Amino acid sequence: MTTVKNSALTVLIAEDSAPDRLILESIVKKSGHIPVVAADGAQAVQAFEKHLPDIVLLDVLMPVMGGVEAAKIIRGQTQDTIVPIIFLTSLSDDESLVECIEAGGDDFLTKPYNRVVLESKIKALTRVREMHKTMVRQKQTIELHNQHLIREQTVAKQLYDKIAHSGCLDLNIIKYYMSPQAVFNGDVLVAEVGPAGNMMILLGDFTGHGLPAAIGSMPLASTFYGMVRKGFSMLDILTEINSKLHDILPIGFFCCATCIDVNLDKRRLKVWSGGMPDSMLYKVSTNSYEIIKAKNLPLGVLSEKEFKCQEMRLPLEPCDRFFMWSDGIVEARNEDGEMFGDERLRRLLERRPGSPGLFDEIIGQVHNHIGTSDKDDDISVIELDVQHIPKRPAADETKKIQEGHLQDWAFSFYLATTSLEKYDPLPLIINLINDVPGLKERSSTLYTVLAELYANALEHGVLGLSSELKATPSGFAEFYDLKHARLSALDEGNIEIDLQHKLHPDGGELTIRILDSGAGFDFTAREAESKVETTSPGQSGDSLNFHGRGFDLLESICDRIVVHPPGNCVEVAFVWKRDDVL
Repeated sequence: MTTVKNSALTVLIAEDSAPDRLILESIVKKSGHIPVVAADGAQAVQAFEKHLPDIVLLDVLMPVMGGVEAAKIIRGQTQDTIVPIIFLTSLSDDESLVECIEAGGDDFLTKPYNRVVLESKIKALTRVREMHKTMVRQKQTIELHNQHLIREQTVAKQLYDKIAHSGCLDLNIIKYYMSPQAVFNGDVLVAEVGPAGNMMILLGDFTGHGLPAAIGSMPLASTFYGMVRKGFSMLDILTEINSKLHDILPIGFFCCATCIDVNLDKRRLKVWSGGMPDSMLYKVSTNSYEIIKAKNLPLGVLSEKEFKCQEMRLPLEPCDRFFMWSDGIVEARNEDGEMFGDERLRRLLERRPGSPGLFDEIIGQVHNHIGTSDKDDDISVIELDVQHIPKRPAADETKKIQEGHLQDWAFSFYLATTSLEKYDPLPLIINLINDVPGLKERSSTLYTVLAELYANALEHGVLGLSSELKATPSGFAEFYDLKHARLSALDEGNIEIDLQHKLHPDGGELTIRILDSGAGFDFTAREAESKVETTSPGQSGDSLNFHGRGFDLLESICDRIVVHPPGNCVEVAFVWKRDDVL
């Protein structure tokens, strides 16, 4: 009895000649394999379905059904598995051999049969079969890993979407297009309106796609939205984002970004760019573009101590337009590998400056350039049409009051000498105000009030600066140089900020009291002076003044202003009414 090895194969032998069939069966057995015999093509097909052999030996010319026809049927049943077919033939003409190959044959064995040749062919085809099995297993493993990765990315995308919601991207002054290369976009776009009425927009381009991008996008978005709403400056926000990304991202991962701070009331634009392509500001007044180049390293590269925020300040006018994009635009390649490029993009912008359809034309031209070729990177384009920033719609304040928000409360904040030089308390206070229904929607106005009161307390109270220095435009520079010098040399001084809020049936009242350590001033003398026209001959009463407007502004906003002796304590009352009772 022949001992069958663990590596034994089942070999189907289809041969109509009984002597040849016995010879092949004997060779297969002596090689340690298991023979299954058939006398014609029809029996071969039945035997294949029953035994599922590892290798098939098919005579080309057989009764009932020939080997070529049988091979076609067997090939249709193998699907993803490889079952080598060796044709047994005495034919030598090319047409017959080609027909066998096209029917699914893998090799030939000519008559008379040679044991050594047959064993060698079985071994060679077995190696091919095993390699195919390995490839199938690896393919299945890759598919499982890919499905798992897609599920992880989908979960990350859902979490990101909850954190990085649209903010103010739905405003009609913003146009944006983002085309992801992967399930999770490597580009991130966030925008929000701050309490001072300014708008910040950040476009980021993370290294890679998928989960590596998700790791950085979520803390970036949560930090951006949280700090913009609290009134932090662009410098503070970018510094915090950089610090978080530097701590969490692996080496070699970072975020190229362009961030803008738009304030149309002040008619200025701040731009910070690190590692991104040039941005463009279209100026209506000159019908031309101003190019803004990246002057910083990407976010997450430098440590907190090394990070520096070099921003550009640009004058702004209504109907100016700002364009920014990720490098997916300039690096978009066509089928020949040619990039879209900076020059082509710039020519497109300059050909139709100020055109309302320019944004759509950029997107169209890039897609036409790419054609049917695969995208190398995510494509993101943003256009900001500089108009007045619309007020965000207010929610139902009455319902909010019933949901457990702050109603009657008091808050006191004390800043000692060491905190006065660099710390800005306004974002902290605005964050508290934003938790009060009714005040949140008026936070921009209250920010103006708090900024004016705090600036007066610090500059005129603690530092003893005179507003008369700002009587001329050239005096402004001298005023702020002196301010920085006195802050740096400050030995003693403090400011106390007290807030008290009382809820009324139709709204509420917020009282703000700021006390500084300065000597104070004679407020009664100012009241007397404000009643006297100070115009000189030939000058109208509304001539331009550069100082002394702070209390006029407060009086136009607040319902009550009280200056407590000796003039270093100012108290204002801000009364608000619910929108449904106005």
